[in-house]
This record gives sequence, structure tokens and C-alpha cells, in this order.
Amino acid sequence: MRRTPALIVGGGPAGAAAAIVLARAGAPHLLVERSRETGDALCGGFLSWRTLAELQRLGVDEAALGPARVTRVRVLTATRVAEARLPRPALGVSRYRLDTVMLDRARALGAAVERGVAVRSIAGGVRTDDGATIGHDALFLASGKHDVRGLPRPAAARGDDPALGLRLRLAASPALDRLVGEAVELHLFDRGYAGAVRQEDGSVNLCLAVRRSRLRMAGDPAALLRAIGDELPALGDRLGHLDSPIIDAVANVPYGWRTPAGPAGLFRLGDQAGVIPSLAGEGLAIAITSGSDAARAYVRGGAAAAPNWQASFRTALRRPIGLAAIIRGVAERPALATPMVAAVSRAPALLRLMALATRTRVARRD
Repeated sequence: MRRTPALIVGGGPAGAAAAIVLARAGAPHLLVERSRETGDALCGGFLSWRTLAELQRLGVDEAALGPARVTRVRVLTATRVAEARLPRPALGVSRYRLDTVMLDRARALGAAVERGVAVRSIAGGVRTDDGATIGHDALFLASGKHDVRGLPRPAAARGDDPALGLRLRLAASPALDRLVGEAVELHLFDRGYAGAVRQEDGSVNLCLAVRRSRLRMAGDPAALLRAIGDELPALGDRLGHLDSPIIDAVANVPYGWRTPAGPAGLFRLGDQAGVIPSLAGEGLAIAITSGSDAARAYVRGGAAAAPNWQASFRTALRRPIGLAAIIRGVAERPALATPMVAAVSRAPALLRLMALATRTRVARRD
């Protein structure tokens, strides 16, 4: 059996952030990532100004993430459009680029990273797919939306009509650039919404959060996209730039869930700590902030710091996740969404306030 003082499971933004902090502090650790090569995970790809500040704090060069500046937020229904300037410029980036840059930064600092190591179970010890066991004092669980056997998120968190995440890519073109521009867009429809943002190569990442009942009504994802495109002409215009028929999907996303404090030695990060409705554009912030903040807590107090840190981070997520859940409840009901968008179109400052109120804040600890 191998042993490491700190074991990080997952090499996405949360795990990479934790590895950067531990490597900087000279704290022995090991990061294991199941994929051998960096892919492009299903994710909205929006980095807020606060997230960019945290990345700078980690020594990640913003210029390395690409030129896709985001300066505006735009919300659309079938008949209404509201738009406002963001409080500060943000960035659109693919997960491939973000994950690559962050893991490269961790390795440059001396982080111990092993790829192609899949953790199959945490029940009774961390076991990998080759049957090996990795002992540890502290476990940083950064497996994203994927649960690991032994530490599942409760099924009840998904609700009676759970959400599905769908993602597709719209090919870069001057016409698409004119449509989306420097905005992050939210297209609202019955029992779901779609978010769109440009990435570093000029393509647009389009992600949808859809209730299972809506997908069942359509029959399959392709039929669902056609139906939504017919309902929302602006979204239909964007779907005309579809680069590939491939639609990535993830099932049963437990939006609104926050983990309670656990035992000493267990730090749950990113989507394992809390799942904010994706319309807030704060998922990557939660991943990166939780990874770096948990690692700082570990450096200060060791494995015993985990319960207090988890409780503190759960508190920090209360407002952004709670407010995003309320907005989501309105956004998924056309009878409520249309007057909401009409109201904010007359008072764009409301959109800016929503953008500010759904950011995650933690106390500086260094």
C-alpha cells in the first residue's frame, strides 16, 4: 500500500488549485487524475472577475487563458431581452485550456501528479482501478459532478424532476461573433435554460440545464434542441452554427446541494462541496476557491482542520447558491421569466446586482 499525507482525487480546477497551494507550501501530497489526457469537461467556461483574481493569486497567468473577454450579461426569453454591463470584465475559456494551464502551473511548482489513475472506491480506504490502495491522512475529494463509491451525494438532492446537463459547441464565425459578442448569455425556456459564452478559439460553448420531464417530452436531445430553437428564435439563430452533432450530457445534477461538515481529514471540493445552478456562472469559482482555501486550511491545521473548514465553506455558499436557486425557479417558468426579464430590461442595474450577489466570498487566510 502506498501512502501520502495529502491525497487529491481529481485533476480539474479544484484539485489543481489545491495542488498549487500545497506545492507552494512544500506540503507532501499526491494528485491522481483518472484521465490520461486533458479533455474538455462539460462546463460553462465562465470565469468571473473574482475567479480571475483568485487565479492570479495562485500564479496563473490570465493571458495564458486566451482573449475571450466577457463584459456584458444578456438574458433572453422568446419575446424579451435584457442586457447590462458586468461589474468587471470576465473571461470565457474552455475546460481543456483551463485544466491544462492550471495543472501545468501545479507541476511547475513541484506538485506530484499521476494521470490514468482512477479511484473506484473510498469505502474503507482509497482503492484504484488496478486494485491498489493509497493511504492518506487528508483526502481532498475533487471529482466534480462524478460521485465516488463510498462518498455519494444524497439522491434526494436531485429532486423529483432532476436536471440534466447538456453541452454542445458552436463553430466560430463572424456571424456568431456578432450574435454573442462579449456577452455571457442566458436563454430561458420552459423547465430549463441555456448559457452561451465565447471561448479562446472564437467558438461558443453552449450548455443547457434541462429538467428530465422536458427531455422526455421531446424524446431525445436532438429533438429537444429543435423544439427549444423553435420556441426561442434567438437561440435558434445560434444553434444554426452547430459545429458537430455530438451532445455531451450528464444526468441528475443536484443543483442547490451543499455538503455538511464531515470527518477530520476529508475536504470536499467543487461540486462535491456545493452545486450552484449553472445560470449563476459561479461553478468554476466554487471549484477553484474551494481547492485553494481548503489547501490553505490544511497547511495551517493539518487533517484536523477539515470539519471546521467544510462548515465555513458551506456557510460561504449559502447566499450564492440560495439566490441562484430562486432565480432558477423563476427562469424555468415562462409565466414568471418573461415579466422578470421585462423588469430588468427597464432597470439593468438589477442584473449587475444579481451578478454581484451570486459570487462566492471566503475570508482571506494568508
